[in-house]
Amino acid sequence: MNSPWLLAVVVGPILLGLVLAWAMWRNRRETGPGDEERSDRAAKALREELNAEDKERDREAPWT
Repeated sequence: MNSPWLLAVVVGPILLGLVLAWAMWRNRRETGPGDEERSDRAAKALREELNAEDKERDREAPWT
């Protein structure tokens, strides 16, 4: 290899592709059958909690 640019141009994309493939594989491997449903329930609970806090704050100091 005569130049560091050759290393960057050839090895860089290969390394990037390997890292992306590994991340996709790891993400698929770690998701289970109930993960989406559990995530949806948690998001709904968080929205309800935030809405309750907003309503409480509006009751304490209503906009004038």
